[in-house]
Amino acid sequence: MRHSLLVEEYRGSVLENVHFGVVCGVDEHGQVIYSAGDDMHVTYLRSAAKPFQAIPVAKQKIDEKFGLTSREAALFTASHRGEAYHLEGLEAILQKTGIAEDELLTCPTYPLNDEPRSACLAQGVAKRRLFHNCAGKHLGTLALSKELGYSTHDYYEHTHPAQQAALDTFAYLAQFPKEQIQLGVDGCGFPVFALPLRHIAIAYLKLACPDLIEDTKTREAVVKITGWMTENPDIIASHNFICTALLTDSNIIAKGGAMGVYGFALKKERISFSLKVLDGSELVWPLVIASILEQINYGNKETIDRLHALVPREIKNDNQLIVGEKRAVFTLEKK
Repeated sequence: MRHSLLVEEYRGSVLENVHFGVVCGVDEHGQVIYSAGDDMHVTYLRSAAKPFQAIPVAKQKIDEKFGLTSREAALFTASHRGEAYHLEGLEAILQKTGIAEDELLTCPTYPLNDEPRSACLAQGVAKRRLFHNCAGKHLGTLALSKELGYSTHDYYEHTHPAQQAALDTFAYLAQFPKEQIQLGVDGCGFPVFALPLRHIAIAYLKLACPDLIEDTKTREAVVKITGWMTENPDIIASHNFICTALLTDSNIIAKGGAMGVYGFALKKERISFSLKVLDGSELVWPLVIASILEQINYGNKETIDRLHALVPREIKNDNQLIVGEKRAVFTLEKK
């Protein structure tokens, strides 16, 4: 497997940590135009698949049928962090769809963000299925299953018609044979897809450039979903997280997944990128993506600045003294 050294971390003058990975960028024709490492490296999308898994939900106009707002529907694509505004939307979906919380497969947990988690512990609030960061995705598939008369007790099985619809749609957008997509089980219990980074980038390209999608219903669903994401960047993750920082730029569609996989696409430039940090680290995403944007001379410097603010180059100790630095050290190879 061919990979690239993406990030070095120095403490003083000593190299302390390294992060290897792979980056792939494609143009509007699906051709690889930038790379660092093997663009055919196979990886699971994990939560980076959520926008695609929501397409069957949008196709059936679940948001309209149940009177959901854009902020509520955006949760179908989100990895929420348990903030009050996330819970408000999730509770509204339960109320409007008639889904009971115990119908969700997601395991009871506490919010991911420190402040709401601490508040739950201080107030003696019990763990909830709704606190799980994949609860929105599960609610979308449950609502779709109820609307179409599918069984709901097994809505998460890969053989379930709602899951097969998501897989069919993703394979179509990624321009990759469905039977060659490798399946695993995600942390939340949903099927998760593995395929080459090049085809993940191609799928993300379609999110930014829906005019490339021939099927009318799929194209309309993608326009709706990306609208939810762009209108509600804080819903997709939360403050101080990269997905929200990128989606604040209306020119970008972006979503990350566990274990270091990320996909993002630029609308005006009509290019997209996928990447995988091989040690699974998500902490270096902002540095890597900022470097990609800098190397392609991306015009919105505010977006790059937001990424650097999330993960500063300087490494500080507990006393907030600068003791080292992080460096993005890869160079994109132009094809």
